[in-house]
Amino acid sequence: AMKLQSPQFQALFTPGLRSVAELFEKKNYELRIAGGAVRDLLSGMTPQDIDFATTATPAEMKEMFTSAGVRLINNKGEKHGTITARLHEQNFEITTLRIDVVTDGRHAEVEFTTDWEKDAERRDLTVNSMFLGLDGILYDFFNGYEDLKTKKIRFVGKATERIQEDYLRILRYFRFYGRIAEKPGDHEPSTLQAIKENAKGLAGISGERIWVELKKILLGNHVNHLVRLMYELDIAQYIGLPLDGSLEEFDRVTKNIQNLCPKPMTVLTSLFKVKDDVTNLDLRLKISKEEKNLGLFLVKHRQELTKAVGPEPLRPYQDFIMDSREANTNSKICELLKYQGEEHLLREMQQWTVPSFPVSGHDLRKMGVSSGKEIGTALQQLRDEWKKSGYHMDKEELLSCLKKL
Repeated sequence: AMKLQSPQFQALFTPGLRSVAELFEKKNYELRIAGGAVRDLLSGMTPQDIDFATTATPAEMKEMFTSAGVRLINNKGEKHGTITARLHEQNFEITTLRIDVVTDGRHAEVEFTTDWEKDAERRDLTVNSMFLGLDGILYDFFNGYEDLKTKKIRFVGKATERIQEDYLRILRYFRFYGRIAEKPGDHEPSTLQAIKENAKGLAGISGERIWVELKKILLGNHVNHLVRLMYELDIAQYIGLPLDGSLEEFDRVTKNIQNLCPKPMTVLTSLFKVKDDVTNLDLRLKISKEEKNLGLFLVKHRQELTKAVGPEPLRPYQDFIMDSREANTNSKICELLKYQGEEHLLREMQQWTVPSFPVSGHDLRKMGVSSGKEIGTALQQLRDEWKKSGYHMDKEELLSCLKKL
């Protein structure tokens, strides 16, 4: 059997984990690391969060932890078999091995088991179905390690069965493909067939769950290939994407933003032709207000708000920010520059601080302008002069300008 002893694995053994391991060992319950954390460790990465699996039932775990004086937190996961214990300032999420008894394409009713293979069988993809003992021994019932090494994304067992247990797994397939696969187009034909036949099942999945997966797909590799696939396999319509998305524009923009860390919405907006496309996405996926506003902003300004010819290419963007009455225009403009692939301008923009207008009504009163209306007019005129100067004129220059006016 394969035995892992990497520094990333060794680093997991905090005082908290040592104490947890000791408790389980004393009671002869088996405890292993499960799922995504195993995949990350085998890829040489440090996992973000670690799920544990055990042969102990929730009741047995509660008994064991309580009598050892260990604090248990939020019992929301308990009916799915998950107990969260807190030791040494660290949370441990531990789930009893389980078998799905009834599934409806959204959630499952489970019953507990002590059979590791049965639990692995109900997981989505082979690379996510492995367990790792605390001694470093790998338990891999479906060739997940081999698939990880050859960068293959495969469902555990029959794709159709796995998808029908939870239709969101279609999008999880895409997400992990974008994370692990080396090149676009390396799919098993039978998997794509199963996805196409079951695409309609996504209609019953909540928008919030879809949006979480879609955002990760948009920021992963092969995004252009994967979104085209969503259209080819008839998925797009069920997840809020426009029926006639602009795939050419999407292609262009995904090349533009390759190394610019765009927001997911910036990538996605390139599919949209009109404002309604953003509204429809929001209706289906319940995106945040900020995401919706960014989408509407990009659809509205991507064509005509472009760099100036001449020595000050940034000026149109700066003027837009200066004229805007909204708070986060700056970050929207940065996303627009990513969308347009203007890497150099983006860097300049990120270093630019919005200058503050140097003249106040108080200054004008000191100069003898008294009526509120006149002050308002004068300030506006000076603001225009200041803008023309590229925001370089200082208070003195502006006030002497006022005398001329």
